[in-house]
Amino acid sequence: MDESAESLMTPAEANAFQGRPPAVVAARESLASAGAHLMPAAAVKAHFSTGEEEWRRFATHWEDLSQDRYASERGTCRLRRYGQFSLTPAAGELTQLPDTPFMQPDRSNPLYTDVDRHFDPLTAAFVADPLLRSIVALLGHVAGSLDSAACWIAQVHPFRVVARAGGEGQPTPEGRHRDGVTLVSSLLVGRNNATGGRSTVFAPDGTELLSTTLAEPASLLLSDDRRTLHAVSPIRPLDPSRPAHRDVLVATLIPA
Repeated sequence: MDESAESLMTPAEANAFQGRPPAVVAARESLASAGAHLMPAAAVKAHFSTGEEEWRRFATHWEDLSQDRYASERGTCRLRRYGQFSLTPAAGELTQLPDTPFMQPDRSNPLYTDVDRHFDPLTAAFVADPLLRSIVALLGHVAGSLDSAACWIAQVHPFRVVARAGGEGQPTPEGRHRDGVTLVSSLLVGRNNATGGRSTVFAPDGTELLSTTLAEPASLLLSDDRRTLHAVSPIRPLDPSRPAHRDVLVATLIPA
């Protein structure tokens, strides 16, 4: 293909010509135009060429999370861990960084602005899981539509929100908020006995840009955190005599 023919291609065709997978092309276009994108579970699994066994193994890491004492102080039962990576998408390099407290910047999360929160680190087994590394690599390629950074800092948070029998669990007790990053993502890992948990991405004026309930494991919600806000509705037990939980992997990217 000569240069003149390439210049006539649409952005989607140009991306495909450059070798980007269709799932990445669709996500980059949606983020650049609308600020949000839902990648269905089937598309995520196809992108990684993974089967149910790999996803079941990945989900077992959510049985080894620790209590989030900051959420508990506000009446929310939430389990989590936290870690950071350096990501260079072009080279395919992902390096775990030393453990540090988690802090969200001013004008982001109203509950925890400029508060150092100390969480237990990611387990070695979780860090070594090939699926985690594939997910973060995918986010790096998607984030290229938002910023031309050669290197990113990936902040990784495996979460479990619990609703006690007869009660409810709050995935986002802070309500609509930003995370103070460039790209924010939420990957559903599993739900048990849970109803609710609807994820919504908003424009700054309150207009709903995308609203969905992540119901199938591997469903991935992405948004441009610089120009949107997001929130998740409470979860409640389907069977009110038993507790419920919702497991997600929240990963955010900022230029290094």
